[in-house]
Amino acid sequence: MEGAPVFEEFDPESDCDCPGCIHWRRAMTHALPVRQGGHPAAHGARRALVIAAAAGTVLGGGQVLPAAAAPGAGHHPARPPGTPADEDPGPGSPQGDTSALHGAPGRPGTPGPAASAARSTTRAEIIARAKKWVAAKVPYSMGAYWSDGYRQDCSGFVSMAWNLGGNEWTGSLSSYAVRITKVQLQPGDILLFHNPANPEKGSHVTIFGGWANAAHTQYTAYEQARPHARKQTTPYAYWSNGNRYLAYRYKGVTEGTPGGSGPGTGTRYPGAGSFGPGADNKYVTQLGKALVGRGGARFYKTGPGPRWSDADRRATQAFQRAQGWSGGDADGLPGPTTWSYLMTGKGRDIPGAGSGAGGGAQGRAPAYPGRGVFRPGQSSPSVEKLGRQLVKKGFGRHYAQGPGPRWSESDRRNVEAFQRAQGWRGAAADGYPGPETWRRLFA
Repeated sequence: MEGAPVFEEFDPESDCDCPGCIHWRRAMTHALPVRQGGHPAAHGARRALVIAAAAGTVLGGGQVLPAAAAPGAGHHPARPPGTPADEDPGPGSPQGDTSALHGAPGRPGTPGPAASAARSTTRAEIIARAKKWVAAKVPYSMGAYWSDGYRQDCSGFVSMAWNLGGNEWTGSLSSYAVRITKVQLQPGDILLFHNPANPEKGSHVTIFGGWANAAHTQYTAYEQARPHARKQTTPYAYWSNGNRYLAYRYKGVTEGTPGGSGPGTGTRYPGAGSFGPGADNKYVTQLGKALVGRGGARFYKTGPGPRWSDADRRATQAFQRAQGWSGGDADGLPGPTTWSYLMTGKGRDIPGAGSGAGGGAQGRAPAYPGRGVFRPGQSSPSVEKLGRQLVKKGFGRHYAQGPGPRWSESDRRNVEAFQRAQGWRGAAADGYPGPETWRRLFA
């Protein structure tokens, strides 16, 4: 049996779009956990009742001491052959929801300030904070908070290392970061797997600490997993679900890796004089490697190298056009914006050769066909195009066959899974693609 959410056993999966059915479907979300789209107020009320019922001791003055949270039954991947018994390779644990920091240092349990925007930090500071928890062997817990106010699970660990203003979870950490490629990974970046269908099954996040071998098949991972925070050599991207982990870079990082090498080691633009005919320097190599990491490998027969070439110009132009730029903004010479996008992982990658990249293609999403196309009974090539893109992005699990041109409940459920993966909830994750869902899906 497929692992569908429990509430779907009672859902007739009707395609009816009448006001009554829409109201009923929305009302059902109040019975769900917050992370699966439930209403926060309803979730909070249930949680308060559970805590009150589980209270173990009532102290003087009416203070309630809640019992310890029971460990969740998270996914526990199989141990690879030869792994020592005391080095469990998988997280084997669920995680808590987003929450504020808990109290000042030494006083966990008191609600702290709400989460804030990305704060500036350096890579060295990120790794130093991670090492502090590893050295202290902070025990894993999805319900406990360390003395610094951060929750003692995998996402709380990253929230702490990134110095966020609150505790995030795997479904929200990406909002503080930008997607990057494997070749761009540097210490302090993360490898994130969020399982939108069942966030407590497999979802995990690690901090990238640097490559452990020349082939880039292993890396040093800092992570919070049972029994405690640890640092260990880990297969890329992880022991299980490795092909589903995505690389992200924190938006607040202000510098590259000290003493590092390769693409992305520094984000400061070296000046227009570093590029163009006759240029021969390390920045040309850095540019070329970043372009290769963003889909530009086909432009290079050899290299990239330090001497500026027509391959550098054409790859740069293809990247610029992929952002939707034209004219002087897509002249093949990297300016400050092009350089910033490449070094920080922003923007769209260079599309494949079949899409006409490098020859004038803009790299934009196809035009949004309108909401009326995605409704029960409708049939359109855009529905099939949507379905194929969902499969390509890894959100096709609800298709028993197809996808095809006729809108179906399978299409809606797959779109809903994609929307939840963006961190959206409620009406923003109803399974019907609007313009923003369409844009992100094809970006």
